Amino acid sequence: MSAHDQRLTAASEAVPRIGPNAILQLIPVLEGAFGPGAADRALAAAGVPRPGPDSGMLPETQVSTLHRWLRDTHPQEAPRLLREAGLATGDYILANRIPPLAQRLIRALPAFLGARVLATAIAKHSWTFAGSGKFRVVSGRPLSFEIARNPVVAGERSDIPLCHWHAAVFERLFSRLVWPHVAVREVACCATGAPACRFELLPKGR
Repeated sequence: MSAHDQRLTAASEAVPRIGPNAILQLIPVLEGAFGPGAADRALAAAGVPRPGPDSGMLPETQVSTLHRWLRDTHPQEAPRLLREAGLATGDYILANRIPPLAQRLIRALPAFLGARVLATAIAKHSWTFAGSGKFRVVSGRPLSFEIARNPVVAGERSDIPLCHWHAAVFERLFSRLVWPHVAVREVACCATGAPACRFELLPKGR
């Protein structure tokens, strides 16, 4: 590899990235909501290349740009559509990233222990959904997470929290493995001026 190629590779690797499902799972949601070709039109309008089905990690700016385009262009529908994409992302993780044996073990544990195990696993793999942000488990009761400097809402300004996609991913994982009726509430958001997006998990629902 030439020195030039090495520099290009290093620069590419230095770009903060997020897992491709932040876009891939939104594509069928857009098609279902707005009809055939809607996803390609949205990606083109947002200036984001369409990722292939086997895409690796994507630059976080592509994710934030598409999510922001959806919020700006379809403000009424965006919360529901991003939630649907988040739930689908959770389904993908359950089907492809958490081994069946691990899922059975988590389900077999008392809920408070299962929640702790799952939260630890999420923290270990937080680089896949937090990008350049910093994820941490804030507390155990109620179980709370936060993503400081959340790149998915970077530059956004809002009176209400915007992280429907993240909240839905967490909800799907915990509802399938720990608390069937769990609800996830975003109680602080970088878009409203908070230093971190904070999510509280309510085991018995809202």
